[in-house]
Amino acid sequence: MSTVAPPPPKKLNRIGLEVATYRGSKSTLCAGCGHNAISERIIESFFEMGVSPTQVIKLSGIGCSSKTPAYFLKPSHGFNAVHGRMPSVATGAVLANQHLRAIGVSGDGDTASIGIGQFVHTMRRNLPIIYIIEDNGCYGLTKGQFSATADVGSKLKTGVVNELPPIDTCALAIQLGATFVARSFSGDKKQLSAVLKAAIAHRGTAMLDVISPCVTFNDHEGSTKSYDYMKDHDEPLHDIDFIAYFENIEVTYDPGETQDVQMHDGSHLRLRKLDRNYDATDSLKALSAIESARRDHEVLTGILYVNPEGKTLLDLLRTVDEPLATLPQERTRPGRAALEEIMEELR
Repeated sequence: MSTVAPPPPKKLNRIGLEVATYRGSKSTLCAGCGHNAISERIIESFFEMGVSPTQVIKLSGIGCSSKTPAYFLKPSHGFNAVHGRMPSVATGAVLANQHLRAIGVSGDGDTASIGIGQFVHTMRRNLPIIYIIEDNGCYGLTKGQFSATADVGSKLKTGVVNELPPIDTCALAIQLGATFVARSFSGDKKQLSAVLKAAIAHRGTAMLDVISPCVTFNDHEGSTKSYDYMKDHDEPLHDIDFIAYFENIEVTYDPGETQDVQMHDGSHLRLRKLDRNYDATDSLKALSAIESARRDHEVLTGILYVNPEGKTLLDLLRTVDEPLATLPQERTRPGRAALEEIMEELR
């Protein structure tokens, strides 16, 4: 009679899939890179939210960050675009099939330098996409030069000090109309997981700037994007609890201390304030808090702004429910009578 205990049953999510289904290829990034931690949180979040990988499209540009979609959700669709041009490809993909969940992964160089124009218009259009910026303040593929998000006074390993003011992608996204804006740290597992789950439940642009230290070029003393600097200067806005619509979890805080935001799919985002008067649905307070933290040399993390009522690009275009890519020609191509009517109006 065998005394060997049977292996424990594999953990399945609510749609019957195991977490291995949500993984990707083995990472080729440097050991300890913050980008790998972000990939792990993405795997966990999509698994726990029960999103089928085959209903996801992953998009990226060029850079260390843009390699990471290969490391999660292997069964999903994917497109590695030209440097800085991920947003336009994402826009086309979402318009072609709005039933797919889009997740775009970019870097601080890919977004805030060569891709800044496309980033700007994606934010103002409120395209339904999770837009993650893996922000390390440097160009990891070209020997670690400063990127446009590097802080004034930050120092390279060579001793060069940055004198140019940074572009704050979160402040820019709020000003332009993104309806979900957050900043987190790749080393903060609890906060980043909650933010990602809320982003999955959001309908509209969910922009996440994740400080992700580059262990090769930007993790030394003097860098403001290093692990040590983030641990010493991280200033959380709130404790975050995310209650998915399919869960029956009761979380109780004293009245007045918690802000509850209902997401589009019925999930609830609960923000417990940490000794500050902060309203995450007020864009002016969000911008003021970001600027105040910058002056105090702090990195404000958490959900900075959320607007669950904003209209998306799909709403504004009044698209049909069916994926445009599947519509027959007679529904997408005007007939001769329609063309003649248009031409007559232009005479």
